Amino acid sequence: MRRQDHHQSRAFVELTALILNILRSPPTPIDFPDDSPAVHPPLSVSPSRLPPQITPGGFASLLLGISLTLMLCGSITFFIGFMLMPWVLGLVIVFYVVGILSSLSFIGRAILCHATSPAAPPRKEVRAWKLS
Repeated sequence: MRRQDHHQSRAFVELTALILNILRSPPTPIDFPDDSPAVHPPLSVSPSRLPPQITPGGFASLLLGISLTLMLCGSITFFIGFMLMPWVLGLVIVFYVVGILSSLSFIGRAILCHATSPAAPPRKEVRAWKLS
């Protein structure tokens, strides 16, 4: 069970990191080395130029995808729980009935043994085994 908990927590951490990376603004363009200016011209990155931000439509699409994924996972979990609930209730009822029968047999044995003990001959004491 501990391994499954570790796997679930690791998946949750990875999902959270993925979402946070998407929500952050995209990284700035990579500067190419100056040794090949003809193939890749150097990019001029000024400090005042901000990296492009995620659009409101993209953000809404991201949140819609996240919510649909969570709803689907929740629906599957609910379905599994819904299918297992009769088995759980059945086991609870079986254990409850077994407990009642055990209590009744214990009470009946106590009443019957107590009622018949004065009329029954006294038992002989059994000596414990002695190791010699």
